[in-house]
Amino acid sequence: MERAKRVGGHADEDAALEARVALHFGDSAKLKQDAAPVLAAPIARAIELMSASLKAGGRIFACGNGGSAADAQHFAAELVNRFERERPPLAGIALTTDSSALTSIANDYSYEQVFAKQLRALGRKGDVLLAISTSGGSGSVVAAMVAAREMGVAVVALTGRGGGKMAERLANSDVHICVPHERTMRIQEVHLLVLHCLCDGIDTLLFGDKK
Repeated sequence: MERAKRVGGHADEDAALEARVALHFGDSAKLKQDAAPVLAAPIARAIELMSASLKAGGRIFACGNGGSAADAQHFAAELVNRFERERPPLAGIALTTDSSALTSIANDYSYEQVFAKQLRALGRKGDVLLAISTSGGSGSVVAAMVAAREMGVAVVALTGRGGGKMAERLANSDVHICVPHERTMRIQEVHLLVLHCLCDGIDTLLFGDKK
């Protein structure tokens, strides 16, 4: 009887799951639409800042933790390899990929310094740091921003939830792209769209408009 009840309940469960999935799609789409007029201007400024750096021989460094680390690596890969067109490779470096550097810094100093020490070693004035954190409060990302400020490296902060501590560290010449939402997965979904906008814009400014 209990087994029959569970089997008979599958249709209702499937319908509930489908409705739940549809709700995620709707929420994500609505946030993207609502965020567009808020984020278009800072994204455009970030594109201009990054493009100018690359054109002058600079490099774009990216960092973040967890899902934001994956985003940093995704962005760097799109620059180095290609986005949607054939063009020369661009200098994008994710500070999240060198396991020996990450673990030695975390072990000998603190995890908070894992990105900052790499940036101090590899970065130079005129480069750009893409600092990613959904909360805006990641200590290791904030420390990288502090290092960037001291080195003359510009910062593009990609955040959510108001920007947290990262917003407090930004200079007037930096760019803040803050997703107007509180939920981590929704913020991450918009972050991915922002990264694609950055890649498309950089290609457009450096190599011309692709129809």
